[in-house]
Formats: sequence, structure tokens, C-alpha cells
Amino acid sequence: MRTDWTGVGTALVTPFTRTGDLDEKAVRRLGRRQIDAGIHFLVPCGTTGENPTLTLAERVRIVEILVDEANGRIPVLAGAGGYDTREVIHLAEEMRKAGARGLLSVTPYYNKPTQEGLYQHFRAIAETTPLPIIVYNVPGRTGCNVEVATFVRLAAISNIVGVKEASGNVAQMCEICCAVGSDFIVLSGDDALTLPLMAIGGRGVISVASNEIPSEMVQMVEAAERGDFAAARAVHNRILPLMQINFIEANPMPLKAAMAAMGLIEESYRLPMVSPKPESKEKIAQVLKDLGLLKAALV
Repeated sequence: MRTDWTGVGTALVTPFTRTGDLDEKAVRRLGRRQIDAGIHFLVPCGTTGENPTLTLAERVRIVEILVDEANGRIPVLAGAGGYDTREVIHLAEEMRKAGARGLLSVTPYYNKPTQEGLYQHFRAIAETTPLPIIVYNVPGRTGCNVEVATFVRLAAISNIVGVKEASGNVAQMCEICCAVGSDFIVLSGDDALTLPLMAIGGRGVISVASNEIPSEMVQMVEAAERGDFAAARAVHNRILPLMQINFIEANPMPLKAAMAAMGLIEESYRLPMVSPKPESKEKIAQVLKDLGLLKAALV
């Protein structure tokens, strides 16, 4: 039996109309596409979903739509993080009421709390919600890293159940897997590092690339789960260029441009996100073409 928050969770983009409004029909359509492809859980309203530009009402509505579309088939892990602990606690409750079965909570950004501050932040959130929490560690974006010793402390809190580890530090990933108990779920926050992490005890990935290729990401991770790393490597090697090109500029700009070229969404962003440079789009288009994913010209 699969446990919640293992396998592949898709860090969903937030589709906007050409006028910049939330595209509710596209949210539902993208969610259905993910579920039909066999994805294991959905992760809306995170960094890939441009969450700093979403209103609270929009975040709630996105989760409501996806929960309705999933209809119990897979769980929704809603983004609920930030630098104001009280605000995060409020957001977590709104996500719970919208039907989320878990929370992905990024470390406080910009204000650079100490390790004790990080521990107290996540403990305070955990004490006010019954939902399981996955801590999102992405120091390249937040300016602060959760250290291994802090993860050991957090893992002792019953509803802090795992980490999306996106430090890019493979040694730290190894140390986390060794230091926490087997019940604590360690997920990759970088598509390209999913297989290395799973080889040392990781349980899957919260993925950007699965927005584009959900079936292939599921194939790769499920092969690794059953110990067939030869099959997993074959998929990984084929899709690695896509994993890499998604970050040729800041996420989710390349991803949204690619998905628009695949005919999945309008290429629409909220500032400060903008369309990738023409030379980046040329490279994105070539990768899509090589993988047989290109449906329209990138302009």
C-alpha cells in the first residue's frame, strides 16, 4: 500500500487567462490530466504555482477545484508557507477547510531565522493544525537552510511527516536520510536529483517536470521504488534535458512557456514573472521537439 506523500507529487502551475485572471477551467483540466496519468498527489499553490501573487481567495478556490476533481482518488498537499508564522497558521486553516489533506510549508524567506526560530515556527504551525506537514527546504530561494539536527527535532513532532529537500546539497540529503527515522518522508525538490535521493532512502519527488510529463515521472519513480534502477535510469536519461531546461530561467517561466507550446495553458504570468527570452524559448522548443512534445511554435 502506498502511503500519502510518497511517489510523485506535481508542483502545479497556476494557469491564468490572457487578462491575468485565475483560469478555473484550466485548473480543473490540468488536475484531471495529472490524475489520469497516474500521479500520486497534487501540490498546488507553491512556488511553481506563483503563490506570492495569488490572493487568499484564489488559493482557496484552486484547492477546492482540485479536491473536487480528485474526488478522493489522490490527496492534495496545499502550499501554506511564509515568513509570518501567524499568517501561515491562518492560511493552513483555510487550506484545511478547502479540503487539503496535507500542507507543504516553505521555510520563512528573507528574514533568515535561526535554527531555533525555524523549529519554533514549524512547531507552532503543527500545534494548530491536524494536517500532516511537509517542510519545504529550498535555501537558494529563501536564504535559509534547515540543518540536519533541526530536521531530527522536527521529525519528533507527530504531524511533521517529511521534507521536500531542495538544497541541492547531496551530502546533506544523505545525512537527513541517515538521521531521521524511516517513517519520516524525504522527497526530492529537484527533478534531476530524484534518482540519487531514492537510491539512499528518498521516497519520491515533488516535481516540476511532471506538469509536462506526468506519466514519465511516475514510470521513473515507480521503477526506483521497486528497485529497478536500470529502468528508472533509462527514463531519467531520456527526460533529463527537459528537467534541466525547465530552469534555464527562473521557475515557472520556462515551464509555463513549454506548457503553452504543448497546448496545455495560455502563456500568462503575473509580474514579476515574465515570458522567457527568445533565445531561451528556442532551447525550450528544441527539447520539446526532441521529446515529441511540441504542439505549437514558441513566440
